[in-house]
Amino acid sequence: MNTKYLVVLNEEQRQHLEKITSSGKVPARQMKRAQILLKSDVQTNWPYERIMEAFDVSAVTIAAVRRAFVEQGLEITLQRKKPDREYEHALDGEGEAHLIALACSEPPTGRKHWSLRLLQDRFVKLGYVDRISYETIRRVLKKTNSRPG
Repeated sequence: MNTKYLVVLNEEQRQHLEKITSSGKVPARQMKRAQILLKSDVQTNWPYERIMEAFDVSAVTIAAVRRAFVEQGLEITLQRKKPDREYEHALDGEGEAHLIALACSEPPTGRKHWSLRLLQDRFVKLGYVDRISYETIRRVLKKTNSRPG
């Protein structure tokens, strides 16, 4: 495999990575990335196949680690990447409180318990939201350990 991204570690970086790999107190992903960088260093220069075999990783992983190191530096390469997207929550704290209050109220006439779909319909009819999935309702109620009905 062609080594487009050449890993050249200085002594301080090498010592930092060796400390990480010998401590055993870091996340597995960080440990594996440190090991890949140590073996990819020009002083060691293990071939892709040997690194793949030793650390049970793919060539794509090795290339990604090397590229991240060359383009972004050591610390960013070792840290977990933040998600690219932010997810908008369907309910804020006040909405969740209204949902929980509804779930704890008396179920509709003729029903023994609230179902998720009944809660969904009633919550929308009451005007708290324009639409909401019953899965969101399930998650909110599970998070609060409340049981409908």
